[in-house]
Amino acid sequence: MLGFDRLTAFQRELFIRSVLIFFCVGLWFGSLYTVLIILLLIAWQLDGDAQTFKELLKEPFVQAIIILCSGLLLGLIWSETSLTGRHKWAKYLLLLTYIPFMALLNKQRLPWVIGAVIAGYCLILFVGLYAWYAEQEQGVPAFDMTYLTFSAMLGIGSIVFICSACMCRHKMVQAVYSVAALLLLYLQFHQGARGFLLATLLTLVFVLINHFRLTLRTVSIIAVALALIAAIFSYASPTIQNRWVQARLDLEHMQQGNYNNSIGYRIALWDVGIYGIAEKPILGHGTGMPERYFDQTVVHYKNGIYADLPAFQTTSHYHNDWIEMGMQLGALGIVSLLYLLWAWYRTFARNQLILPGIALVIFVVLSGMTETFLIFARMPVLLLVITAIVVSWQKNAMQSYPRYP
Repeated sequence: MLGFDRLTAFQRELFIRSVLIFFCVGLWFGSLYTVLIILLLIAWQLDGDAQTFKELLKEPFVQAIIILCSGLLLGLIWSETSLTGRHKWAKYLLLLTYIPFMALLNKQRLPWVIGAVIAGYCLILFVGLYAWYAEQEQGVPAFDMTYLTFSAMLGIGSIVFICSACMCRHKMVQAVYSVAALLLLYLQFHQGARGFLLATLLTLVFVLINHFRLTLRTVSIIAVALALIAAIFSYASPTIQNRWVQARLDLEHMQQGNYNNSIGYRIALWDVGIYGIAEKPILGHGTGMPERYFDQTVVHYKNGIYADLPAFQTTSHYHNDWIEMGMQLGALGIVSLLYLLWAWYRTFARNQLILPGIALVIFVVLSGMTETFLIFARMPVLLLVITAIVVSWQKNAMQSYPRYP
């Protein structure tokens, strides 16, 4: 196989670790995904000690990924879409990268992988900080990352730090994690992504409530405290103030029948999407059909009140995970998505990581209310990498320190 079979054990291990490091750093570069996936598969084939596909298939999360991706491929049968076009749905197939990545992780490789993930995240973070502070720009233009993607990345980082603080027993480390989470949250307030910001805030509330098992009175105190922090951060952020003003103007324009704005466009997508699901509720319209359906339907739907929206913005997706999946595969897709989220949580819960599991699923669900999160830039792959690392680390820890009844 391209000469790989002649490598020594040391050379193979070096190659595998290099691939894992390259994948963790390179996941921020969308143009590299094809190369990264090929390298992952080659490394998996070379590693004689890696988990086999049959072994991984016992995991509910792996089953859920395969079911969802198989459903999308099956949906091509009743789809009327052409072979040309953007095919945004194909990004769901990136979920499959979890399988070879998870298979390759072991105790010896974990430190290298963790270091690569931290290095890649910090690189993007520092470049984004420079763009925000020095150049007064949102997102990370140097890496072709929009403010939406950067905001989601900051939100994920803040949630990871809060979960780490809740699970840590050392007060000083807890304080460091908490400060880091607040700093990332503060920076997120200076990005214009309202949906991801709200998803982050609500996820943090759920995490704290679940961790401390609070009474109603204490929950109210925490809610007020977080609301106060949000108010202070909003006051210090002209970006957020402008976005809320824009939201008010969008609502006023909608009342006048003008949907050519951010909120109006989303409302129109959801309206047409729900109508489309009701038309074919069992199997949907087929994989790749949602964009085409919207452009064709808005011409006559509700007397054409949305007819000019395809010219306002090129139809790409429905800004909602559930509507997008329902349009593609109907009830089959929605049930597959529910199973994916349940299995994702179970992967954490089975390894005594209930709090991170709750946090991840809540963030994915909330983010998927205003964006098609599971095909959103690099974020789902980042969450898959975090999942594999945390679960592998915990499995090694439980093997080293088993619990006796």
